[in-house]
Amino acid sequence: MDDSLLIIDSKQELAGKLAHHFNMHGWDVECVEDIKSAQHMLLNQTFEPLVTLADINLPDGNSLDLLEQVREHGDIGEWVLLTNDGTIPDSVRALRLGAYDFLERPCSVERLEAILNGARRSARAYRQLNDQREAGNRRYVPDAFIGRSESAQQVRRFLSRLVEVPFSALVISGETGTGKGLVARIMYHSGPRSSGPLIEVNCAALPRDLLESELFGHEAGAFTGAKGRHRGYMEQADGGTLFLDEIGEMDLDLQSKLLKVIEDQKLIRLGGEKTIKIDVQIIAASNRDLEQRVLNGEFRDDLYHRLSVFRVELPALRERPEDIKDLVPLMIAEFNAVADRQVKVVPADVYEKLCSYNWPGNVRELRNVVERAVLLSDSDLFPKHWLQLNNGLEQDEDGPHMDGNRLVIPLDGSMALDEMDSYIIQTALERNSFNVTAAARALGTTRETLRYRIQKYRLHTEAEGDEPEVHARQN
Repeated sequence: MDDSLLIIDSKQELAGKLAHHFNMHGWDVECVEDIKSAQHMLLNQTFEPLVTLADINLPDGNSLDLLEQVREHGDIGEWVLLTNDGTIPDSVRALRLGAYDFLERPCSVERLEAILNGARRSARAYRQLNDQREAGNRRYVPDAFIGRSESAQQVRRFLSRLVEVPFSALVISGETGTGKGLVARIMYHSGPRSSGPLIEVNCAALPRDLLESELFGHEAGAFTGAKGRHRGYMEQADGGTLFLDEIGEMDLDLQSKLLKVIEDQKLIRLGGEKTIKIDVQIIAASNRDLEQRVLNGEFRDDLYHRLSVFRVELPALRERPEDIKDLVPLMIAEFNAVADRQVKVVPADVYEKLCSYNWPGNVRELRNVVERAVLLSDSDLFPKHWLQLNNGLEQDEDGPHMDGNRLVIPLDGSMALDEMDSYIIQTALERNSFNVTAAARALGTTRETLRYRIQKYRLHTEAEGDEPEVHARQN
């Protein structure tokens, strides 16, 4: 990024000295002496300065009017304004328009240099943030949900309509790995709130008390260890979007508090008294059937109805196998670039295997398979032997198996991390007679964490004829 500086000053001799000084200190400097010249340069983008140093009162106008004009045209550089007779209205207007600083002359070169260096750092950070946001806006569009199948096209059509409206809440449902996070980012980056923040929260990853504090914030002394004030996720998302992933795992009492904040659009931090107004769009996602959880008394019906202003159900990959031929080339290109590989040819029998596989992990599992194959490739041909799809068949001794009291897991790339995790948990359950507490103790984790993973992977939690444990309602 160029350290570009535009000086707007009718005093040509002084402007020339400043230009020489800052050129010597690594700036790319341009000088103009009136508003008209600066307008032509800035509005036609013949020069896009990182920082603009402008005298307020020029022969043909006021630099504050010019600043207002360029802000309306999307200028994101920093402005430092100079005046011989600064007034309070001018200084207030300058700050309202987002000027970095407002200085009265005379001003030493040393002070001016320090201020311009600060303005440069601020402009760099803001431009980098803006570039990242624009890159996200280009990447996360409705067409990013790839697939030629009718179900994928229906999802794209729905997303294309939804990004055009200022919706307050959305529920995304679908199995693990179907692309719920992708859809949430499409809604944010392509929607009217893309200029605001996007805050993502995995509700299943945090214990209940910590999740409450992280969502709503807290004041110093609100609980043991709360040494300072903390702005919660909902407060941080003000003016933007809050993505609540795995919302089905949230405790019922916390759901009640969340509903009140959403309804009132205001909150009180834990341990606080001040009411804080917020304006937040909520996107919630779950791989669980929230309607069924409502019927089971495990999810509040009023919260569900408040969140489900719009709903989108994402199809499983096994329901749209024709989309694999659209997804695989894009994934190959991505990992070719990451790992400097040259995979270009995918044999027909590879596609046949991919399309006939059940894909319990959906698109995420497909991505893992493609990544493994591309990274271990040694030619332009997609290596079929690295697919290692078991198609539901019994594993041989090279696969995961018990060896006495030891559990053997292959590290040859044949199993994704989620597959290893689910196999370990299922084995622990079976060896502990499907007692979740005993299995959790054997795995060195908590009962709540194990329950979440059992539900995530939809594992068997009962022997034939036993009473179900995981889905039992707790009163």
